[in-house]
Amino acid sequence: MSILKKLASETAVYGLSSVLGRMLNYLLVPLYTSVFLPSEYGIVTELYAYVAFLNILYIYGLETAYFRFSTKEKGDQYFNLALTSILFSSLFLSGLIWIFSDLIANLLQYPEKSHYIKWLAAILAIDAIVAIPFARLRQIGKAKSFAVFKLSNIAVNILLNLFFILWCPMLLEANPNGFIASIYDPKLGVGYVFLSNLIANGLYLIFFIPDWIRVKLRFNKAEWTRMMKYAWPVLIIGFAGVTNEMLSRAILKYRLPEGFYEGYTNLEILGIFGACYKLAVFMTLSVQAFRYAFEPFFFAQAKEKNSPQVFSKIMTWFVLFTAFSWLALCVFMPYYAPIFLRQDSYLMALDAVPWLLGGGLFLGVFYNLSLWYKLTDKTLYGAYISLIGALSTFVLNWLLIPIMGYMGSAIATFISYLTMVVISYVWGARHYPVPYQALKVIGYISFAGLGIFINTLLQQSLLRAVLIVLIFLTLPIILERRSFQKLKAK
Repeated sequence: MSILKKLASETAVYGLSSVLGRMLNYLLVPLYTSVFLPSEYGIVTELYAYVAFLNILYIYGLETAYFRFSTKEKGDQYFNLALTSILFSSLFLSGLIWIFSDLIANLLQYPEKSHYIKWLAAILAIDAIVAIPFARLRQIGKAKSFAVFKLSNIAVNILLNLFFILWCPMLLEANPNGFIASIYDPKLGVGYVFLSNLIANGLYLIFFIPDWIRVKLRFNKAEWTRMMKYAWPVLIIGFAGVTNEMLSRAILKYRLPEGFYEGYTNLEILGIFGACYKLAVFMTLSVQAFRYAFEPFFFAQAKEKNSPQVFSKIMTWFVLFTAFSWLALCVFMPYYAPIFLRQDSYLMALDAVPWLLGGGLFLGVFYNLSLWYKLTDKTLYGAYISLIGALSTFVLNWLLIPIMGYMGSAIATFISYLTMVVISYVWGARHYPVPYQALKVIGYISFAGLGIFINTLLQQSLLRAVLIVLIFLTLPIILERRSFQKLKAK
């Protein structure tokens, strides 16, 4: 099997767990948007935005550092060291959040909901502790085990959500004095979203029992310092990345002028925007699945003489796939969006989704380009690029939200990721030249963007949407025919 086929195969397996799995999890959105009002869903949107920031802090770049150092040297010394470090830091951080949960809930304007904060603290700790075992599965090529563990967690989370949010109210209504009354509290409401997540995450601790038995808690100051020298810029990159993705949902409620959208509170608009943001997850998860396979792949492939040519071809095919996805998701959105967003009020922010999907595409391009600073141990440059992106995200959100509302946030996301791509491409050409097919890549993205723009100008038509997608497909058939034939022959 050729190396490109191997990458595609592993991406497909990781896609099963991240893309397919999260798509199954995404089926909960119709449930949430049917049962919860936008103001209630706004709580979920905001708290999980903060969780995204804290997830980066809890892992502080050690996942990527583990890949780098475990590739260079054999043995479990770096696995044990990274897991020991994250174990103790996670318990410390979650302990602080637990102690100050009442204060945090009041600061976020959610009084009497400190139990939400405590549950999220436990979720954060578990996610961080299992991050290194999951990274080890990727590093040793156990993609199937990775997929099974992730899918099992998602399946349990879905079932628990259905049980608490859908089935328990019906059972309680049928038998108010039955067993359900002893385990279900209707007043908890959206709290069951967090509780279900926590219980499902507990499965991870069971899945990795062999690792807990085998691991040797150890701390070597010199080795830890070496890892952190590599990891801390990755931490900054992670913070900047999550700022680009989550900042709008963290500040929209506070930056949006009250009454900007007539008849809606700011918390309701946050819930509506958060629900529509979920439609962009299809692009984000495709990128995530690729990243899971690509990161260990390029570290191993970098030793080969033809690696720059391989990386160039991967970029071209990645952009071809994501540009097609961007186009298809946008032109068919009027037909699938109402299936997921069950109340009409949630559909009002659909015009922001194409910008968010486009931002996700550029995020994937940035992940492709990021190999240059990771392979040359110049992660500090990655931090600079990500900080520039985060700063642009903050400034654009701050300026545009009061003027354009949630559309300002969507456009800010698109521009910020595009800015990061341009800077990374220019700097990467100096430090680790890769013969990217830049004109072809730009052409695919521009062609898809043109199709989306034309579709928005004309009256909604399913036939025209299909025609636009088919026209786009003729381009790669013509330009990539030889590449497909070579790959098939290998």
